[in-house]
Amino acid sequence: MISSAAPPRPAGASGRVIAALGVLAAALVVAFVVAPPALTADRAGGIVDRRDLSEALRAAFVAYWRSGDRDLPPDLARVVDYWSRYHLVKAVLAALLLTVLVALGFRLARAFVTTGGLGAGKRAALAAAGVLVAVLAPFSLAMVMANVQGAVAPFASLLPMLTEGVTDADLADTLTQVEQGLAESGGTGGSSSPALDLMIDDFSWYHEAMAGTAAVVAVVLVATSVLAWRRFAATRPADRRRRQVLAAYGLLSALLLLPAVALAVANATTAADPAPALLAFFQGGW
Repeated sequence: MISSAAPPRPAGASGRVIAALGVLAAALVVAFVVAPPALTADRAGGIVDRRDLSEALRAAFVAYWRSGDRDLPPDLARVVDYWSRYHLVKAVLAALLLTVLVALGFRLARAFVTTGGLGAGKRAALAAAGVLVAVLAPFSLAMVMANVQGAVAPFASLLPMLTEGVTDADLADTLTQVEQGLAESGGTGGSSSPALDLMIDDFSWYHEAMAGTAAVVAVVLVATSVLAWRRFAATRPADRRRRQVLAAYGLLSALLLLPAVALAVANATTAADPAPALLAFFQGGW
């Protein structure tokens, strides 16, 4: 947060730091897209790209369902472990990107507030860069949350790959049996299939992970908004730039709070009663 007594900084030094953070953010965006497949490829298991992953998952899932066991067989466990590693790498990269964007946002705000003698063009450039950071930072936060969820509950995270463009008769028959088992359980979560019980439990954990993450984010946003508005109230009206920055922090935090709370509530509700939501997913309505 911007201090009310921040001393002026040399414009050149500040500009170099901002430029370096911008380059680092751009590099992390590229790494977020390119690095995970390269770092997590399981060449020994034949999983190098998404097509390999989908094929391995579908074959292993059919065998798992037919086995009747609760524990994942080695082939499916390998796929699930790969997917967990993949999301873990993406979560780390997204968290690094978010950290850099937050630091860049503070630097831009400080430059906007404390650097004297700015022309209209430079002020507009700082403001535009600040808006870009304000857009990218929430997106990065969403990527952190989604990939943490995928890392801690990878089996449930893989389920959409089972239902995309099904052409294999064995897989189609297996998915029909899964759907029938969920329907027969009456939405209570109890079933006669150990494999289905594991799927329901993991689906619940998948939503618990997002509910918990969203709740933590909501608490941080509340604290940030309250702090920003308190500092806004304590800032002299004549200090227009500082008040503008603090108001922007307060408004952005408050706006992001609404979807965070909604996400926490929705996922907590699903986690408490996961079977109907899982059935709706396999029926194509989730």
